[in-house]
Amino acid sequence: MARNPDGSYSTEHCAPILTVERLRKRFGVLEALAGIDLTILQGEVVVVIGPSGSGKSTLLRCMNALETIQGGEIVICGHDVSGGKSNRAALRSDVGMVFQSYNLFPHLTAERNITLALTLVKKHSKHEALRIAAEVLALVGLADKSAAYPEQLSGGQQQRVAIARSLALSPKVMLFDEVTSALDPELVGEVLDVMKQLATEGTTMIVVTHEMAFARDVADRVVVMDAGQVVEQGVAEEVLLQPKNPRTASFLSRFHSTIGERKN
Repeated sequence: MARNPDGSYSTEHCAPILTVERLRKRFGVLEALAGIDLTILQGEVVVVIGPSGSGKSTLLRCMNALETIQGGEIVICGHDVSGGKSNRAALRSDVGMVFQSYNLFPHLTAERNITLALTLVKKHSKHEALRIAAEVLALVGLADKSAAYPEQLSGGQQQRVAIARSLALSPKVMLFDEVTSALDPELVGEVLDVMKQLATEGTTMIVVTHEMAFARDVADRVVVMDAGQVVEQGVAEEVLLQPKNPRTASFLSRFHSTIGERKN
């Protein structure tokens, strides 16, 4: 579901693509997620913010069955990932995830990093895999870098290859976990531009980030986490500019100058 030409967004007739109920996750005695409830609709762009250690990345990893949960339920793209019940291969096909670290294979070219899963997991022919790789590399602005190895690419380019690799599998949902936090400031914009383009095309996205201007300009909804709980959520500009929860206001106080910059 794409946005309207004026940038507005309507949830009318949208179906939930993710439901999280009473989710709990512990690491030893530490309760990282303490009863999370969250519903995300098809086509939504949801940005998750909050202080370090609040459980944001853990929440994303639970959605993609990278962590085993101790309580509650997660259903994403029809896959029940509660208690390790899901078919991991099918889940990975429907749910793409891009990490802070690029996780590219250093001995493979950008093209081969993308075609590997297409041939091994999706069982595409070599010809079809190459076609898809060319398509997604063009989408992220790297059509001329197909033969480059990761060490020959900047950090921003490597992260865009990582995004292209996930997009190649045609996922129904994209998870982004602090994908710009390891980049030099001058490289952040090129990655965010790709994500903004995906949002305009109606890609369902769940984004953990500290880029508040991106959250304000692109998110349909902002979810604020603190101490393993959702403390506030709502329309991006309302949460970012007029938070109701004191913990949200305290966290956002350090970003006021960034949030206050207006869209072009």
